[in-house]
This record gives sequence, structure tokens and C-alpha cells, in this order.
Amino acid sequence: MTSPPVALSTASVYPEPAAAAFELAAELGYDGVELMVWTDPVSQDARAVERLAERYGVPVLAVHAPCLAVTQRVWGSDPVTRIRRSVAAAERFGSRTVVLHPPFRWQRRYAAVFADEVARAGERAGVRLAVENMFPVSRGRIRTVPYAPGFDPTVVGHSFYTLDLSHTAAAGSDALAMLDRMGDGLVHLHLTDGSGGPRDEHLIPGRGTQPCAEVCERLATRRFASEGVVVLEVSTRRCRTRDERSAMLAEALVYARLHLVAPVPPVLTVPEQAPLPQPAPQG
Repeated sequence: MTSPPVALSTASVYPEPAAAAFELAAELGYDGVELMVWTDPVSQDARAVERLAERYGVPVLAVHAPCLAVTQRVWGSDPVTRIRRSVAAAERFGSRTVVLHPPFRWQRRYAAVFADEVARAGERAGVRLAVENMFPVSRGRIRTVPYAPGFDPTVVGHSFYTLDLSHTAAAGSDALAMLDRMGDGLVHLHLTDGSGGPRDEHLIPGRGTQPCAEVCERLATRRFASEGVVVLEVSTRRCRTRDERSAMLAEALVYARLHLVAPVPPVLTVPEQAPLPQPAPQG
């Protein structure tokens, strides 16, 4: 069975721009990038992104729609328009997947049409819209869910999903149970980690409490191995140098490659039979 491609999220090089992600992905041997569309002007410019992909020989394997709180004005103020522009960008890049978050609670009109828009937006383009699991937000002792109808997209039910392991850590969710609920609809994995606290940490996989290795090993034996994409979406914002950032992203890639190999089933051997005793000579 083949292993799924491993991509680098352009968000993983922040505060460096998207161009740095293409450069590092090429240097370290990633199979591609997931383009996070956000305030970086290059990430919003399809032609500029195409030039980076051509320059470094690194394809865009997925597009992350601009649905963060800080990107509510990227590609216009209408969230439905942002979905459609993300799908158009993915189609242009030859990407199979658009990653998007559930609506915020204050986006009432958007929340009312979200499920229907997700269901049909990629039909003509052949692009999968994979809704991502999120997490509650804590302020002191107050814990609120800013998403409508909630942070677990399997409660609503969608055709395709993104599983984010930093978000399961922050939500206190059982990652393996969520993986099972997503089933064959799970087509995209944000391979990252968290300590189990209420913050979204995006640690290097293996440095937190999430069952990253087991998630990878399970997906390596499923249809995901031939149809899904694994994305390293980790935080390197505290790195002081490019070399330090590169070392962290290299460690993350080694972890992914190591655990995304399907186990080889044991070869059963039939023990040799002892020769039958020969009859005694007649004399």
C-alpha cells in the first residue's frame, strides 16, 4: 500500500511569508504545500503562488480557505464568496482539497447555508471541501464555543473532513474516536500535537499528548493512504533563525515518514515435515 503525500502548511513558517514555505518544503523533501490564504499578499495572488510552485518544484496539494478571525476581509467580506474563491484557486493549482472551518456563531446567515454550500461548492470543480474540527475558547474560568453549531463537524455531518490533532488536544476530544466518526470522509490530516491544555499549540508531532503515531499508523492502512493528504501544521513562530525553523520542520517530516508506513504483515511459513520412517529391509 502506498503512503499518503506529506505537505508543509505555509502557516508553519510564520512569521516568514508563504515564499519561505515553498523554499523550505523543497529543501527538506516535502511532497508539496498546503496554502494558507491569509494576510500575506502572495497567498492571495494565484499567479504569484503558481510562480513559487514552478520555481521550487513544489505543488500546492491543498488550499486552506481564509476563515480565521484575522482573515475575515481577505477576498471580500462575504464568507460564501471566500469559499468559492478558495475552490477556484484549488482547481487552478490542481489541488484536490479545500480546508475550511465551521462558521463563527455571529455569522448567522453564513451558518444557515454553510452545510449546503459545502456540499455543492466543489461538485463541478471536483474539489473536496474538508471541514475541520475546532475547539472551545477559554478566558479564565469561562469556556465558550465560538462555532455554529459546534466545534465537532461530525455532529452535523459532511462528506469530507480534516482532522487536526492540536485542536483535539485543546478541545479535550478523543482523537481516535473522532477519526472513527469521520470514517472514509477523513481525507486530510493536520499532523501536529498539543499538551492537552485549553490553548491551540500546534506542537511538533510526538511532543504532546495526542496519539499522533497511532493516528498515522491507522490511516496508513486505510483508503486515506491513496486518497488523503497529511499536512504538517506546526508552530515555529518562536524560532530565532531560519536554521532553527528548518530543524523543527525536518523533525516533523521525519516523524510523519516514519509513522505513515503501513506495517508489513508477517509471512507465514510452513515448517518442514520430518521424513517418514523407511521400512526395515527384509532378510
